[in-house]
Amino acid sequence: MKPAGKWIPSVLLLILALVFLSPIYIMLVNSFKNRAELYTNALALPQSLNFEYYASAIDKMNFFRVLGNSLLVTILTVIFVVILSSMTAWMLVRRDTKISKWMFMAYVATMLIPFQTLMMPLMQVMDWIRTYLHLPMLNTHGGLIYMNIGFHASMAVFLYHGFIKSIPIALEEAATLDGCTKFGVFWRIVFPMLKTITITVAILDVIATWNDYLLPSLTLSDKALRTIPLSTFYFFGEFTIVWNQAMAGLTLTIIPVVIFYAFAQKYIIKGIAAGAVK
Repeated sequence: MKPAGKWIPSVLLLILALVFLSPIYIMLVNSFKNRAELYTNALALPQSLNFEYYASAIDKMNFFRVLGNSLLVTILTVIFVVILSSMTAWMLVRRDTKISKWMFMAYVATMLIPFQTLMMPLMQVMDWIRTYLHLPMLNTHGGLIYMNIGFHASMAVFLYHGFIKSIPIALEEAATLDGCTKFGVFWRIVFPMLKTITITVAILDVIATWNDYLLPSLTLSDKALRTIPLSTFYFFGEFTIVWNQAMAGLTLTIIPVVIFYAFAQKYIIKGIAAGAVK
């Protein structure tokens, strides 16, 4: 048997895990309760598995429409972030100049700026673009995707930059001697070697985009365009909150990203460690 002192870290980790999982437990069990059960004991298990509140939540949220909106915004955001950030990081690494170094430092510095300090100037700029350049940047999925790309690119470039340093430049030089263009070198030689970090970037961006409430709330005013986090607002009125429907709606909201994360989680630590160390 292990000495008692060696069990302490395991016990502490177990307690910490329970603390982090407790909100999910509360949300899940209360999504099946009626009002009487919910207000009697929010921590107790439900007397029966009543899916009535899930049906009500799906109807009130217009769930399948907003699910499609969230999928559209998330998938396109991730695709563009991966493509543009990987190409940007590759050029910054391979062009070892002072300008490249300053540009990389600028990307890293933007990671430190809170979004809350930028949101009002950003909306003013987007409104100016819509008014004078006639580009639909507000109340459109395209505008939201464009802004998401800008906010997520810094972290992606940072991760790709560290990983690309580990790729031998001799491979690219050999491909160039064989007649491969710059575009071909990147897509045929470099990008396939970025699989691990690409999956990591995709996971982080999926979670960030899917769960984002603040930027879509500022950008999308049309109910038909709202994403899943915005649709959960329907359950929280000014004077009343339908807690059981809200819990059911929140459960439906996190299911897709939990499934995605469960299949791809092993790449997160591997990709971040590779990008940071290499």
